Amino acid sequence: MNAEERYRQLTATRSGILLSIETSCDETAAAVVKNGREVLSNTVYTQIPLHKVYGGVVPEIASRSHVEKIGTVVDTALTEAGVTHEDLSGIVVTHGPGLVGALLVGLNYAKGLSLAWDLPFAGVNHIASHIAANYITFPDLEPPFTCLVASGGHSHIIRVDGYNRYTLIGRTRDDAAGEAFDKIARILGLPYPGGPELEKLAKEGDPKAIRFRSAFNEGDSFDFSFSGLKTAAINELHTREQRGETVNRADIAASFQHTLVEVLSEKAVRAAVVQGDKTLALAGGVSANTALREALRQKCERRGIRFCCPDFRYCTDNAAMVGSAGFYRLLSAPPDGFDLNAVPNLAIV
Repeated sequence: MNAEERYRQLTATRSGILLSIETSCDETAAAVVKNGREVLSNTVYTQIPLHKVYGGVVPEIASRSHVEKIGTVVDTALTEAGVTHEDLSGIVVTHGPGLVGALLVGLNYAKGLSLAWDLPFAGVNHIASHIAANYITFPDLEPPFTCLVASGGHSHIIRVDGYNRYTLIGRTRDDAAGEAFDKIARILGLPYPGGPELEKLAKEGDPKAIRFRSAFNEGDSFDFSFSGLKTAAINELHTREQRGETVNRADIAASFQHTLVEVLSEKAVRAAVVQGDKTLALAGGVSANTALREALRQKCERRGIRFCCPDFRYCTDNAAMVGSAGFYRLLSAPPDGFDLNAVPNLAIV
């Protein structure tokens, strides 16, 4: 069958196997996903060791590494799934948001495979993919529901009206939650990636030792602001050091994490209540933070709301989530043409 025939079969049967590719930042990933919910393989090559020496992602190094690894990663995903290109119904790939050079590697590789194998192909929104990670962990989950997306580059409260229909309820006005975690981790002298290291240190501290306040976050708005909290934590550390006082870094980490978790969880649960949704989902890299997961679970339980969050392996960037989102993307609209470009600031709504 050619690409057009495969696409017609996919939409007619609402069933198919997709190869998915993710290269939006510093993970080279490929997966094979069946019907948007069943993961047949999920291969991830992490670049953390490459960027660790620089304390953060270096875009040029990320792009070069994607070029070097993507062929092997895709081949491994197909082999582990036990499929060939003849078994595929299509190819889906992240085309934004993300680092433009990194995105282009995955996007152009997917175009090449689509052309060589005569398969339909589509670009997928990275944020939508994080939301779709919940469909893999919870096969019975269906829209509508409210979702908190928290990552290194994004902090959104989104109403998932349908598989490809979203309403933005709230978003960060400045730093994303993951970005704030990473910056405080760096100030505390913790290694890259900072978020997981800060969470580890926070377990040794008192979450109520220091009260970090933000008037903006205490209002009725569903938007977030983390720059003031970040500055307050930095000032707390510097003031104590200048006074020659002993600095308990674990207390600062625990108190800062506690404040961000409270802001995120309170606004997200309130948004679900206002929307009248019976389910609140969590998505994005920060969804791996156990303090946030537990806070949301407890608050949802008290409100009679179902709480969903992805399995830990689907929290950070991976291609399985792209395969899930891509399946519903192809069911809702025709495949993309080869003129599809990378969009580094692509919005979900």
